[in-house]
Amino acid sequence: MARAVVATAISSLLFVGDAAAQQREASDDREDSRDGGEIIVYGRALPQIGTATSASQGTVGYDDFANRPVSRVGELAENVPGLIATQHSGTGKANQYFLRGFNLDHGTDLAGFVDGVPINMRSHGHGQGYLDLNFLIPELVERIDYSKGPYRAEAGDFSAAGTVNFRTAASLPAPIAEVTVGSYGYVRALAAGSTALDKGNLLLALDGTLSNGPWVLDEDLRKLNGLAHYTSGTEAAGWSVKFSGYHATWASTDQIPLRSIENGEISRYGYIDPDLGGRTTRLDLGGEWHDGGTRASAFATYYDFRLTSNFTYFLNDPVNGDEFQQADRRGIFGGSLRHAFPETTLFGVPAVLAMGADLRYDRIDKVGVYTSRGGVRTGTIRQDRVDEVSGNASAEVEAALTPSLRLTLGANAALYGYDVRSDLPVNSGSGNDALLAPKAALAWRIAPALELYANYGESYHSNDARGATTRIDPATGAATDPVQLLVRARGQELGARLETGAVSATVAAYHLTLQSELVFVGDAGTTEPSAASRRYGAEATLFWRAGSTLVLDAQGALTHARFRGVPKGEDRIPNAVSEVLSGGITWTPVPALTLTARLRHFGAAPLVEDNSARSDPTTLVNAGAYYRVGNLRLGLDVLNLFNSRKADITYFYASRLPGEPGEGVEDYHLHPVEPRQVRASLRYSFN
Repeated sequence: MARAVVATAISSLLFVGDAAAQQREASDDREDSRDGGEIIVYGRALPQIGTATSASQGTVGYDDFANRPVSRVGELAENVPGLIATQHSGTGKANQYFLRGFNLDHGTDLAGFVDGVPINMRSHGHGQGYLDLNFLIPELVERIDYSKGPYRAEAGDFSAAGTVNFRTAASLPAPIAEVTVGSYGYVRALAAGSTALDKGNLLLALDGTLSNGPWVLDEDLRKLNGLAHYTSGTEAAGWSVKFSGYHATWASTDQIPLRSIENGEISRYGYIDPDLGGRTTRLDLGGEWHDGGTRASAFATYYDFRLTSNFTYFLNDPVNGDEFQQADRRGIFGGSLRHAFPETTLFGVPAVLAMGADLRYDRIDKVGVYTSRGGVRTGTIRQDRVDEVSGNASAEVEAALTPSLRLTLGANAALYGYDVRSDLPVNSGSGNDALLAPKAALAWRIAPALELYANYGESYHSNDARGATTRIDPATGAATDPVQLLVRARGQELGARLETGAVSATVAAYHLTLQSELVFVGDAGTTEPSAASRRYGAEATLFWRAGSTLVLDAQGALTHARFRGVPKGEDRIPNAVSEVLSGGITWTPVPALTLTARLRHFGAAPLVEDNSARSDPTTLVNAGAYYRVGNLRLGLDVLNLFNSRKADITYFYASRLPGEPGEGVEDYHLHPVEPRQVRASLRYSFN
């Protein structure tokens, strides 16, 4: 199915361009107007030709977000073409991400930023690169700037698969108050607004959510977000300061064994351990200043996390069970400086040079894993204090070789230092690592509406600093070898972009190698370094304003992913999804009414290296209707419209239930997609 769709998208690219050109005069290549006044701006329709350096970078935002049903905050990331966000635990936990054949777990090779501040957690208590977006308020996300692959000079840690940068709004057209109620006890309230203050603008927002979810064990989600953002100046010169706070508690229904469902012991929405769940607190303070080509920023974050899990039940401890807790408490401090120099002449051709530097310090007061029973900690498996410091310097020069041919050369230099103080002294230590990652891009505008690209780039992900000092496995007492801190990735890509006013379309073919893969380990509930890997594939995207009232979009990706340097027949990468499809249609039959439907499909994947166990494909459809009358906006979302009973995520490993053999049972463990549910919202704008 996916291969046919991608092939069709690629082969029909020029045909779609011709169709769009025929209606271009009707649309007059301008923004649509709603109610004769409000301007509609689609981020996916913003021109990229002449500025983009690859076919796989772009912007999504503005009215792309205006009418889009989502079940959880992390699904905002699915606005990036080809990216899938699922969940195998409670709503308060970071999503599980998939992109370009990567099972990114919670963010191992996907770099996330909010207003330029890095979000991925290094040496995190649950998983390296942990990317939790739950502190975002969706209505305040203005746009997402994304790039796939390691091709941008600024692309550093966790950027092998891609980079997403969420940009939040500095102001709102009018203050809003919104209430949403839905199935399974879902209630959400939002109040947000901005006002002129002194010589700037102050934006305030408060957002709270309660939900039990469809689970037999109530999720009991309690989530609160707050934000204050002050801005002063203009796009050319100004400054801003922002504070945000987030706190959530929840009970988890983690993945469950298929055998328990099939023998009727539990339902698809049932549980094995009733004492799982977590809590997260995050406080952020950041500031930004810009003047001309210079931009500087600084940030400080307080973070506290606790998660209780049990993936194998009674496999390792038949008496007390295998329940365990993970904890992480830290402060993060950092900043960045960027400067774009005025255009100059280099070797006789016009050129623009940009340089930047980033500094980050993670002061991790406590990161550990503990045994627990009934949700109460009973012992310590490992507890550490970690200091991790990194500095990055990047430079990029873009030269106009001809009026239609641009060459971009760049590099990112990284230097990391770490100090681990473990409760097991032999696992303590300090060290450093460095890496230089070159980049190159060629963009050739062969026609006003068509640009071709060729890219090469390197980047990396960092491993958990504890892995770089560990010599004894604290759980088993066995000797183990320390891992390298920085792991290199190399990528190449060829692509094309078509922009005809009403149509924006891209195609890309890519190849990526990784020095060491980070793989989820089911019985440990975390990720660990594995063999080197290679991926290659193709993707296509299409955005079409088919008329003043109709917008369509579609994305498809195919990926071939394998381990390298392992025996033949044991080279499959667990959970490496080979095909992804998504698309949507938005129709505004009358100015006050908008109807939308969105489809998301991700294909089957190997669950073990020999491909003897595979997950099933999953297809979901969400739909929404939004009606505006005066200052009121009424919304109705239907999530999982066709009530799919597929899995959100599937694993294959050994677990043991009471009465089963001591060695456990190899089985599928799944977390089902949530059943059909309805959410109704009422928003009032204080115009």
